[in-house]
Amino acid sequence: MAVTSIPPVSTPGPGAAPPRASQFAGRPDAFRRRLGRLGWAFSAPALAVVAVVTIFPIIFSVVMSLEHVNETAAGFSFNGFTWSNYSLVLGSSVWQYALVFTLVYTAITVTLELAIGTCIALVLERLVRGRGMMMALLLIPWSLITVISAELWYYIYDPTYGIADRFLQAVGAGHPTILGTQVPAIAAMMVADVWKTTPFVAIIVLAGLVMLPQEIYEAAEVDGAGSWTTFWRVTFPLLRPTIALAVLFRILQAFGLFDLPYVLTGGGPGHSTTPLAILSYQTMFTNYSFGPGAAIATSTALLVVLGCLVFLKVFRSQVGEES
Repeated sequence: MAVTSIPPVSTPGPGAAPPRASQFAGRPDAFRRRLGRLGWAFSAPALAVVAVVTIFPIIFSVVMSLEHVNETAAGFSFNGFTWSNYSLVLGSSVWQYALVFTLVYTAITVTLELAIGTCIALVLERLVRGRGMMMALLLIPWSLITVISAELWYYIYDPTYGIADRFLQAVGAGHPTILGTQVPAIAAMMVADVWKTTPFVAIIVLAGLVMLPQEIYEAAEVDGAGSWTTFWRVTFPLLRPTIALAVLFRILQAFGLFDLPYVLTGGGPGHSTTPLAILSYQTMFTNYSFGPGAAIATSTALLVVLGCLVFLKVFRSQVGEES
């Protein structure tokens, strides 16, 4: 049987084009630029959708807040530039109360969620068995849509057949109307909010805990540090970036509080549970004052941005001093 010889592999001549894989050999900057252009090309459709549904409404709201807006049969019309919307809003006692309420509500709920979530994360971090199951159970409140969660709490607080009313009667607190009185309604909203969003904080803090190096804890144990000292001198300083991330997310969410009070109290009784988001909605779509409503929304967004910038600056300076 004749043995066929394997033909030699042909190599490209001096004038032949190089293979495409080596097109950017020796030119990493050109390769990165081409990858960047390719990434922008793939991201362009999604960015266009984001611009239409997010950026354009924001710009339109800012423009509306600076215009005389008149309601017409076809909708509304702009009739010239004005600062009167902001002067009207800033001078309103209702807006001032809504601002104070939003700030106090955010401070109390975020503090409680951070404290309880950190304790839960510390417990989960020490679990050897069943951590996955406990995390799954923990995420059930967070996975519920806020409107559904608010409806559940509305039934709990109902004065006729709610379990909260039965509990208050059993402990001798009488028969209060929880959602119809100012202080109980605010406390009820805070309880519902903390119940739902504490798992979110706990999961973020737990993710930071499991990433901490164990050698530091071994050194602290060798030095004779107790559990309390180890937490405040070792764990807490190392968790500052994780805690800052959780607090920043919760501040953004709390300042946009809308669906929970809308379902539970509708902003009442009176304006006692009206945050800035509810006030903007009521001004625009209940009172049909589009200019002042847009001014409330724009001023709220500016306050959130300024607050986040101050928070990040303070956090960075503290981390720098700690380092």
